[in-house]
Amino acid sequence: MGLRNEERYTRREVSEIIGLSRRQVEHWDRTDLIKPSFHTAGGHTRYTFQDLIAFKTAKKLLDAGISTQRIRHSLQELQRLLPRVKRPLAELTLVATGDLVLVFYEGTVFDAVSGQEWIIEVSEVKQTVEKWQRRVMEYKRYRKNRKDKPTMKKANEHA
Repeated sequence: MGLRNEERYTRREVSEIIGLSRRQVEHWDRTDLIKPSFHTAGGHTRYTFQDLIAFKTAKKLLDAGISTQRIRHSLQELQRLLPRVKRPLAELTLVATGDLVLVFYEGTVFDAVSGQEWIIEVSEVKQTVEKWQRRVMEYKRYRKNRKDKPTMKKANEHA
């Protein structure tokens, strides 16, 4: 059965699908980490598939050692840096590395809190690899030359 766009999930269902406690889901709602997209006429919360993605992203960040406070701070900064992005946990690709949350957005990678862009210069990496390869070749040549030279002991045996 395919997912319908109208499908909505209760806190219990979110808890079961994502692997969080219901209490955690309620807490994240109360503290505005992840708000439900809908409320029923009776005031019950309902979450969308996009909300599930946000929950899963937040859980993965927590599992990677990023604190809830760091996640909140990252989200605040992302909303300041990227005002068009309304739901960073669902709309952006976030990666935890150490205590940083890196954001992949429109061909760039940057720190969610500082906004500092992370650039990997491919040409610099290529030069480093070529330098390493030259060192390895020189070392191999050196080792081969040392094996080919007779040692004093071998030279005395032949005399």
